[in-house]
Amino acid sequence: MQRLSARTGSANVNQPRMAVGASRPWRWTVLGVYLTWCNGILPGGSAMSTAHASEQESTGLQVGQLAPDFTLSDQSGTSHHLAAYRGQWVLVYCYPKDDTPGCTTEACGLRDRFAEFQKLKAVVLGISVDSVESHKKFSDKFKLPFPLLADTQKQVVQAYGVWGEKQFVGKTYMGIARTSFLIDPAGKIAKIYPKVKPEEHTDEILKDLIQFGANG
Repeated sequence: MQRLSARTGSANVNQPRMAVGASRPWRWTVLGVYLTWCNGILPGGSAMSTAHASEQESTGLQVGQLAPDFTLSDQSGTSHHLAAYRGQWVLVYCYPKDDTPGCTTEACGLRDRFAEFQKLKAVVLGISVDSVESHKKFSDKFKLPFPLLADTQKQVVQAYGVWGEKQFVGKTYMGIARTSFLIDPAGKIAKIYPKVKPEEHTDEILKDLIQFGANG
C-alpha cells in the first residue's frame, strides 16, 4: 500500500521533524480511525490489513471434521440451529461488520445469485458479532434474502477460529478474519476459505458446490 504523504512544496532540509513520542495532528488520528474501520472490509481489503499468521492461515478447524454446532438468531429474531440443516449443503460465511464496503460487496454478490444456491438446495448463513437490530437494518437496506446471524457473545466466531487479534497502522484490535466454511450434507467441513475476496467469493462457492456434486 502506498504511504500517504503531505504536500510540502519545495524540499527544505531544515524543516523540523516531529519528535519521537509527540502527539500526531488530529487529522492523522481521524484518518487512522477511518482506515481501521475499513481494514479487512474494503473489496480486496486483505491486502490492506496485517493479521497474525495463525489467523490468516488456519482457523484451527480441519476439512473433514464435523462443523461446530450452534444456535443463533437472525435479523428477524428467528433461531437457526446448524444441525437442523443436515442433508443440505451449507455456506457459513463470517464477515467483519454490517454495512461496510467489503461486507456489502460480499453480501450483495450472494444476493444477486441466490437463486443459483436455491437450485442447488444450498443454505447461506452469514455470521458477524453485530446485533439482531444491526442485521435487520443491513438486510432491509440491501434486500438480503438469507439469514444474518448475530453472534454477539462471540462464541461461534471463536469456535470457528475466526475471531482474533489484528493489526493496522500500528494499532491492535480484535475482529473477525473474513472466512467462509462450506459444510456438506453430513455436517462435515468440505472446504475452508481463509482469505475471502468479496468480489470473487460467490462465483468461487458456486463452482465448488457443483464440483462437489451438489445438484439439489
